[in-house]
Amino acid sequence: MAKILIIEDEIKIAEAITAYLTNSGHHVVIEQNGESGKSRFSSSHFDLVILDEAHMISNVQAQRTKIINSFVKRIDKVWLLKGSQSALYEQLLHKLRSNNIPFSFVPVERLERFSTKNHQGAVAQISPVEFADLETLIETSLEKTPTPLFLILDQISDVRNFGAIIRTAECTGVNGIIIQQSGSAPINAETIKTSAGAAFKIPISRVSHIKDAIYTLQASDIKTVAATEKTTQLIYDIDFKQPIAIIMGSEYRGINPSVLKIVDFKAKLPLLGSIDSLNVSVACGAFLYETIRQRIPN
Repeated sequence: MAKILIIEDEIKIAEAITAYLTNSGHHVVIEQNGESGKSRFSSSHFDLVILDEAHMISNVQAQRTKIINSFVKRIDKVWLLKGSQSALYEQLLHKLRSNNIPFSFVPVERLERFSTKNHQGAVAQISPVEFADLETLIETSLEKTPTPLFLILDQISDVRNFGAIIRTAECTGVNGIIIQQSGSAPINAETIKTSAGAAFKIPISRVSHIKDAIYTLQASDIKTVAATEKTTQLIYDIDFKQPIAIIMGSEYRGINPSVLKIVDFKAKLPLLGSIDSLNVSVACGAFLYETIRQRIPN
């Protein structure tokens, strides 16, 4: 059974489609305009959205475009049938590349593990949250405060670490989290649960490359500090009162060496025991709360 959203202002048409789909065992929700349809789509999960093609006036078309764009921003990854060739297939590839959506070519056996229905050579994983555009995120954050705080996660792959970091980031007032589209943990049910719902409250931007995000931040006079043991400078030596983005590395290799070459600062936490590293979510919390400590007025 599929959960289907129908956006159609002609109620008789909507009811006729609903009757057919309901008799086939599907659950159907009807919205009569684009704005309410977008709101409903953003707040609930749907397997399929049916849009009214008959509306040709500009404001309705604009609402329809908003809904489609909202859907595109929530696509986490797409798996495509290896060896497929057609004009429609090439159009799909172009759309995926132009929207920076990760995709992989897989054999038919892999697709059939994702879906037993007629997948037609493509299966998409939908994120529960809509990803934010990085430049828009920076602009809106600078409008809210002269000293925004961002968090960059360089391919953190464990969903529990990711969820815990999101939760701490929301509690410490981080303006936005930036992740790389490849190699990062997905935003799934486990991530949402571990974040205690914080994933719905803090903007998350997905970029093609972390280095590009750093250059974009630096162009807006936002300094970057890498959390790394490959430095002699301690976290307490960094001025976190300025606009800043904190970079945390992956659980296994830390921050990419090419990223370390372009950051403004490097800092480490003092470790006094025999173990030479902290869990990444714990280390992230220490960096964020040092930022808060410095920013709280005396």
